[in-house]
Amino acid sequence: MKIVVAIKQVPARDSQLRIASSGKWIDEADLSYEINEPDAYALEAGLELKEAHGGEVVAVCAGPARVAQTIREALAKGADRAIHIQEEDPAALDPLATARLLAAALRSEAADLILTGLQSDDLGYGQTGAILAELLGLPHATLVMHVEKRDGGIRVKRELEDGWFQHVEMPLPALIAIQSGISKLRYATLMGIKKAKTKEVRRVTAADLGVAPLAASVTVDRLYLPQHTRRAQLFEGNPQEAAAQLVEKLRFEARVI
Repeated sequence: MKIVVAIKQVPARDSQLRIASSGKWIDEADLSYEINEPDAYALEAGLELKEAHGGEVVAVCAGPARVAQTIREALAKGADRAIHIQEEDPAALDPLATARLLAAALRSEAADLILTGLQSDDLGYGQTGAILAELLGLPHATLVMHVEKRDGGIRVKRELEDGWFQHVEMPLPALIAIQSGISKLRYATLMGIKKAKTKEVRRVTAADLGVAPLAASVTVDRLYLPQHTRRAQLFEGNPQEAAAQLVEKLRFEARVI
């Protein structure tokens, strides 16, 4: 069973974020980076399927030279090899452009199952997996909490609203987007870290993949920190009148009731 896991490198959660001078993205000068958390759970799901049913796990990641650290982490945890799509400005890639790069890199892999995280911690679009499935012509499911291998396919458990779940049987090949928290994440062992140094990492560019430059369909005009303001308002009249005014504010302005 060949399993491909798409992973992304994002700013570490404890990083101090500052807006860049351009006002369109964050200042990356002093940032530290880590694997996107939902993608870490997708990797874990892939490794567990490999341990149960055999095969190989291939990690694929798009980004500049710094993403080599995240790729090596995936290899140290158990991925067999990796594909690094070299892209110097990953912040400029919208979900469609990212999916096009991934699709071009993965067509020749003929994977049985492609796993992605539900969304990225930095941009949070939650669209790349679904677009990638469409480009590859694969059935797909999102919000997946559990994956079970069946004869000729898989059975997945999807998280719905209000505590409800849905079980879906899917043929292979397929693509699924994994929800965070589906299992306990493993740590890279010392032996795994040593083995990662000798595992194959294939490096390709958009030109190598035959992907023509694509104008972004989503652009960022301005990035800014939310403004925190406090405002007090006193309601006049007797208690009944004040309560009626409060209810009106909560219903039509705050929209919480």
